[in-house]
Amino acid sequence: MTKVSVIIPVYNSQTTVLQTLESVLSQTYPDFELIIVDDGSNDRSIELCQESIEQQNKVSPERIKIVHQQNRGLAGARNTGIRHSQGEYLAFVDADDLWLPEKLEYHVQHLDHNPTVGVSFSRSEFIDIEGKALGIYQIPQLTNITPDYLFCRNPISNGSAVVIRRETLEGIKFQENLYGEIEDFYFDDTFRQSEDIECWLRIALQTNWHIEGIPNSLTLYRVNEKGLSANIRSQYEAWERILHKTETYNPEFIKKWGNKARAYQLRYLARRAVRLRSPQVAFKLFFEAMKYHWRIIIEEPRRTIITFFAVLSLWLFPKFLYQPLENLMMKITGASQKKRIQKEEGGKLS
Repeated sequence: MTKVSVIIPVYNSQTTVLQTLESVLSQTYPDFELIIVDDGSNDRSIELCQESIEQQNKVSPERIKIVHQQNRGLAGARNTGIRHSQGEYLAFVDADDLWLPEKLEYHVQHLDHNPTVGVSFSRSEFIDIEGKALGIYQIPQLTNITPDYLFCRNPISNGSAVVIRRETLEGIKFQENLYGEIEDFYFDDTFRQSEDIECWLRIALQTNWHIEGIPNSLTLYRVNEKGLSANIRSQYEAWERILHKTETYNPEFIKKWGNKARAYQLRYLARRAVRLRSPQVAFKLFFEAMKYHWRIIIEEPRRTIITFFAVLSLWLFPKFLYQPLENLMMKITGASQKKRIQKEEGGKLS
């Protein structure tokens, strides 16, 4: 059996997919197959992938599959990749994100040495639409990830950060007839946003597998303000669907943690609104968060206060004053995050 199956969902990603493909083919860990899922692309994405595969010699072409389907969305493309995969471990990378060369090597070591861990994830660095590093990172909690913490804070952060045991996904598999025949599903195809956290939460609530991170920043996560994540209202509505779905199989969990999770999600979206320069939306989201769970101020005072002052500054300051202030804060934050990562990485692979 192949050790790792890498799945790249592709939908109209011709400007970024070759960089993603190259980052996978450049992995220092050699024992993997690559499954590219063409999710109904109508640009040159798949043609470019085929040309690149024919020209490269880093991975045997026999270990690379291209699967075609009508558009099913990101969750649907991942599910198709899983169905065609053979690996003991499954890794996902979106067609606009990148991996550092040691990505798979670190995760395979992590999973091999920790048999109770079902989901291994890394920290991520943000890049812009052109692939330039923004100098800031996702610095989540790495251990002791309980279902309520996962729901409120989503430490995994993005779908390109994870490597998952096949056994773990088998533990949450369900069958449905969504496209004319009964198929196995792991991610929920009916979600077009928030499909990641919905899947991670089912793993946390329905299995005994641990979710655990490694301190290394190994994923480059592309920020695209014009993408789906820029639509704040639809993003929140998709997140609310997770709450309602979870309530059908674990109502006590939602009763206990639902409003707290809403508050954390709304605070996150308030920061998104600040990035999108929408002060009215940011204010509304922030105070809605306080309404649902005001104790967020006590539980995470630093992050909550920083969010409030970002919202207030955006409201009060003209753009020519606010932009330099934001740049300075991002620079200070990024430097602090990088220093922390370097301290916690603790050296090279053993």
